[in-house]
Amino acid sequence: MTKLLLVEDDKSIVTNLTEFLTTEGYRVKSAPGQAGALELLKEEPFDLVLLDVSLADGNGFTVCQAIKAEYHLPVIFLTASGDEYSTVTGFALGADDYIAKPFRPRVLVSRIKNVLRLTGGADSVIRLGDVTVDTVKGTASKAGRDLYLSALEYRLLLVFINNRGQVLSRTQLLEAIWDIAGDFVNDNTLTVYIKRLREKIEQDPQNPTIIKTVRGLGYRVDAE
Repeated sequence: MTKLLLVEDDKSIVTNLTEFLTTEGYRVKSAPGQAGALELLKEEPFDLVLLDVSLADGNGFTVCQAIKAEYHLPVIFLTASGDEYSTVTGFALGADDYIAKPFRPRVLVSRIKNVLRLTGGADSVIRLGDVTVDTVKGTASKAGRDLYLSALEYRLLLVFINNRGQVLSRTQLLEAIWDIAGDFVNDNTLTVYIKRLREKIEQDPQNPTIIKTVRGLGYRVDAE
């Protein structure tokens, strides 16, 4: 089971995120500040760190530096400091992703899965029929030929991959991809991008066998 370290001093956020991530199958331990986080990292192994920038003692940037230098773990910043300077600083220190508060919990789960795949925490090559996705290289191909997916098409495909075997409603899909295109992602946009993605990955887009429609509920990509 994937083990996460949540470094956050807001108790309500810690409680809510821990409960939600636990229901999603993750083990979560939390630390309220820099000292506690570094102590936990010394004591036990983790697969990924969720890290706030503003901490009661020290700051997340310092913790991120230590994590990258000593433990080489993936880091996702969760912070209200969504300004350009903070974002650029976070990535410059080696952060693997940066999510500004407030955020949707299911978006976070999608980001966690993507980061784990990209950093080798999960299998990086996924096959759906004759479609192959390499999440380390960020590429997709069909029968050996490259698929030139837009950023939103690629994210949409990853959302389906990360939730194989589950029916995803249109609302869930919108929540997972809205941050890629900002205010431009709406229900009509989702319809367009699902159509475009099917045209690129399906043998017969009119009769899809990969992204299947579950009438009245949403869409599903089978586990196998």
